[in-house]
Order: sequence, then C-alpha cells, then structure tokens
Amino acid sequence: MPSFPHLDVVVDGPVATVTLDRPEVLNALSVELLESLIDACAWLGGRPETRVVVFTGAGRTFSAGADLSTMERLLGEPTGARAAAAAGDRAASAIEALDAVTIAAVQGRCVGGGVVLALACDLRVASDTTRFSIPEVDLGIPLAWGGIPRLLREVPPAVARDLVLTCREFDAAEAYQLGLLSRVCPSEELTDVVGTLAGQLAQKAQLPVRATLDAVRATLGIGAPQGWSDADTLLAAVRDPECRSAAQQYLLRVFGSQDG
Repeated sequence: MPSFPHLDVVVDGPVATVTLDRPEVLNALSVELLESLIDACAWLGGRPETRVVVFTGAGRTFSAGADLSTMERLLGEPTGARAAAAAGDRAASAIEALDAVTIAAVQGRCVGGGVVLALACDLRVASDTTRFSIPEVDLGIPLAWGGIPRLLREVPPAVARDLVLTCREFDAAEAYQLGLLSRVCPSEELTDVVGTLAGQLAQKAQLPVRATLDAVRATLGIGAPQGWSDADTLLAAVRDPECRSAAQQYLLRVFGSQDG
C-alpha cells in the first residue's frame, strides 16, 4: 500500500479508515495534507472492494481547519497561489467522488475547513463533546473550499448565514438538531459506533447503496455551481489589508498570538 504524508490509511476488508495525522497541530489542514488526501481518495477509488471509507482525526481533535501558517505562505507566492487556495475544495470533491460510502467520525473540535471535509462525507457521526465553528469571516476571509454550497445542502439558508457570519461555536447537539450530523454518541463510544455502522453498510448490496447515494447527490447537487470557484475570492481576501488586520485581531483574541 502506498504511503500518504500526514495521513494514516488502514484497510480492513471492505472498510478503509483515513486518519488526518497531524495531532501536534490539531490536524491543521496544510496544502501537503490536502494533496495527500486527494491522492489517498484516488487510490481508494481504484479499489472496488472498498465499500466504506471512514475519515477521522488523530488525537483529541478532528481538525482545527486550514493550517494558517503554511496557507499564508503559499497564498503569497506568485506561482501556485490559486492551486493552494483551491486545494481544500479539490480534497472535498475527491471525497465526494468516491463510490464507497463515506463517514466522518468527528471528535474534539471541528473548525472551518474541517467542517467542509466533514460535509463532503455521506454520513457524519460526532461525539457528544464535539465543538464546531466556522471562523473564516472573523479571520478576514470568506468561507471557501466549496463550503457554502456544501453547507446549504444540509441546512436552510438562514442557518448557513447565521453560522458563517457570526462565527459562533455550536455543539454536537445543536449540529444534530440542525441536520449537520447523522448521529451523536458518547465520546468513549465513537469508535465502536462508527465501526459498527461501517460494518453494517459494507455488508449491504452495493448496487442499491450506490443508487441511493447517486440519487441523493443528483437531487442536491455536489460542490459549487458549474464554472464558479471561490478560490479567487479567497485570494483577494488574503491580500486585502483590512482582511489581514481582521485575521491578526482574531488570532490575538483567540490564541494570544498573530502567528496562527
């Protein structure tokens, strides 16, 4: 099996588990990790015997969102900036392109880009202690990576506007009530609950499972409208002085540092 930087990929019969493996930085999503995720999905997509793929995070957190330090460096480079800005959307799209049923097993904190990756999965199971937030506006950038279209597939527009514009935290109980989660369970039971669910789904006939997912995806639409990309607005925001000032104020308020 090939190796994927910053990921731990384990295949157990028809079930694969992809773990975001940067626990020292709360599984922050660097461009390198996102590219690895794209490669891992392509590899798993070439394995028809893989019927379920579980996505989770190493350690105590699913993901703290985009790695601000590496993202800012890459977005500031004259070449490759747009590809870096679009890396998260491409990673989420790679998850959505899998024929296997995808499950996000969410624990700890799920922030920004981590929410987008979870939204790309067919099912989402979270521990009851999970905290969610979408802080991009407070960071002086729009929610990118196809986050708005993916969020609107799951919640009404008024709810999406509230979560994105206020940047407020919300817990697993509220996320379930809003329709963002399929199930909530005690934190100590998350691994077993997701494992049982994955095993049940893997045993079902593949054709009706695939037909169900295809029908749901065709009805709701996947990703952004054709010809539209939020990478350009993300690039404009990170280069805007007011947006950069907002980001510095947010980092000082939350972390006591401007370094991210």
